[in-house]
Amino acid sequence: MLILISLIQILNMKFYRDHVWPSTLEEAIVIQEKLRDQVITEDQLQEPIQYVAGVDMGFEADGTISRAAVAVLSFPDLQVIETSLAHRPTTFPYVPGFLSFREIPAVLDALEKIQTTPDIILCDGQGIAHPRRLGIASHLGLLIDMPTIGVAKSLLVGKYEELPETKGSSQPLIYKGETVGAVLRSRTGVKPLYISSGHRISLPTAIDYVLRCTPKYRLPETTRIADKLASAK
Repeated sequence: MLILISLIQILNMKFYRDHVWPSTLEEAIVIQEKLRDQVITEDQLQEPIQYVAGVDMGFEADGTISRAAVAVLSFPDLQVIETSLAHRPTTFPYVPGFLSFREIPAVLDALEKIQTTPDIILCDGQGIAHPRRLGIASHLGLLIDMPTIGVAKSLLVGKYEELPETKGSSQPLIYKGETVGAVLRSRTGVKPLYISSGHRISLPTAIDYVLRCTPKYRLPETTRIADKLASAK
């Protein structure tokens, strides 16, 4: 079912383009279960970090066309270096827990267009804070062999203790007895974010970079800029 054969080297990013995308939820579950053990939740970063990127999605024509956006920013000053957009037909339905199968094909198209290789990619979605430990950040990180972070706006799985209102406060996100992420207050007095390792990055490091990419608003600058691109008409 899952084939990872063709490896295209583009700048420093590796794209597995023969990844077979599923047509049913049953096939998607098999893929997630097979890939989950390949996810690395320890730091494997190329330091110093010079560029961070955000990826986000929008949809056109009643959801039949996927619109993927990538924004690459300098780090730590968070200035926009490069952006890209890609469109392609949407081939998988919207089902919570399976968003990577709907979104990643267009995201790969957008990543192929950029000339600046990011050191870390912040994804609008989950990493290992996922029922089968393979949210979009982990899935994408595996396919391009890059450090990725899941930065989700809503809870998918897990429970956590009450969180203080001050920026930088965090609590472990626990699912089935395991810490799968953290609930992070990125701005004082606003709703928290749900942070988890995507691939090749530890949770403490992920939290650190999310905070450093969030100087003013609730969302990281990478996500805010990519979101504007993905939702622009």
